[in-house]
Amino acid sequence: MTTLSLKKIYSGKVRDLYEIDDKTMLIVASDRLSAFDVILPEPIPGKGEILTQISNFWFGKLAHIMPNHFTGQSVYDVLPEAEARAVEKRAVVAKRLTPVKIEAIVRGYLAGSGWKEYQKTGAVCGIRLPENLREAEKLPEILFTPSTKAEVGGHDENISFAECKNIIGAELAAQVRDKAVALYSEAAAYAETRGIIICDTKFEFGLDDKGTLTLMDEVLTPDSSRFWPQSQYQTGISPPSFDKQFVRDWLEHSGWNKQPPAPTVPADVIAKTLAKYREALDLLTAA
Repeated sequence: MTTLSLKKIYSGKVRDLYEIDDKTMLIVASDRLSAFDVILPEPIPGKGEILTQISNFWFGKLAHIMPNHFTGQSVYDVLPEAEARAVEKRAVVAKRLTPVKIEAIVRGYLAGSGWKEYQKTGAVCGIRLPENLREAEKLPEILFTPSTKAEVGGHDENISFAECKNIIGAELAAQVRDKAVALYSEAAAYAETRGIIICDTKFEFGLDDKGTLTLMDEVLTPDSSRFWPQSQYQTGISPPSFDKQFVRDWLEHSGWNKQPPAPTVPADVIAKTLAKYREALDLLTAA
């Protein structure tokens, strides 16, 4: 990664944040890959650029639903030209917001941790579901299933909506739920026209200095979502996907205990994952 002259203020699982001033920051998407809340030893070359392009596409497409973190500035407005050129495809200038302290997860289909929980309890995050649903089945209605927001190296924990209200307050919790469901609904309908099913996704929200709820971080990327190809979708299995599920599936079968350090993922799995990310970008953004 390029060394920048700005002061680094945070390094997350995938993104690095740099201070511009007290109102704005630079978000740089790295090629790091995390799975099961652990950063993997091998990066995926070019992944940060693909994620940034997909996010920027969705931020634009969904801007009528709610404000987002864009300031309207380019990296060339805030960096020396050589630095800007090096990161222009993987960096955005963003508002500095106060993060809402939950992950806003929306599910349209029964998969992942939701499927595991349903098998044990018949519910997902405290929401009772009909009996005899199958893996990957479309849910009777879109579910908002928040989780706690863990520090780097920690694990996010699924919580009920009642617990969500306790953490961020009832009014903000309702606003987050309604916006998250609206964003997912529109994105899922669009993606279907491009041959992609968005199984589930995770949104991040922040509050600006006026208290306005604002969409931030990344939106509907293969890192924050499960994308399935419509052509290969069926219930009763974990469908193939356009995202890091490829890596997750390999790790699930590797015998790893999901504690750091993670095993080295084989080069062919990395290459296939990158190809899936590129395919998702091409399908979503093709004219």
